[in-house]
Amino acid sequence: MAAARGAWHPLVVMGVSGSGKSTIGAALSQRLGVPFADGDDFHPEANIAKMSRGEPLDDDDRWPWLERIGDWLAEHPEGGVMSCSALKRKYRDQLRGHAPATEFVLLEGSREVIERRQASRPGHFMPASLLTSQFATLEPLGPDERGVVLDVDQSVEAIVDGYLGS
Repeated sequence: MAAARGAWHPLVVMGVSGSGKSTIGAALSQRLGVPFADGDDFHPEANIAKMSRGEPLDDDDRWPWLERIGDWLAEHPEGGVMSCSALKRKYRDQLRGHAPATEFVLLEGSREVIERRQASRPGHFMPASLLTSQFATLEPLGPDERGVVLDVDQSVEAIVDGYLGS
């Protein structure tokens, strides 16, 4: 039963920095038996340098990155899991332009929970100082968007089970 959901279309695990996209994405891909890719690995060096300096990315920075992610999703029409912030509707629309069947899993949590998670991952290029801009940019999934919203303030297993049972 678990492999039926998500194994036949691309899946994007989305949310603000520190929400657990990579951890949950990797766990989902393992449970579903499909490939996983981390959106952070698709950033050009200029984006990483900008974020490392504490500067938020703008749309011009994001478009080439989203194109690369969209290409990966299109290469996995039978199922693949990508972690990607996908904070704005227009970013998700761009990804769906590459892979129309893409489903989104929005990992949602309070600022306090996300800050606690960020503090537990030292050395990540995304500084906690950018969290305010991430929350300000995040647009919730629209009622016409294929996806689910899951609370991050629980175990990885509970989140994965929550997706597979939804």
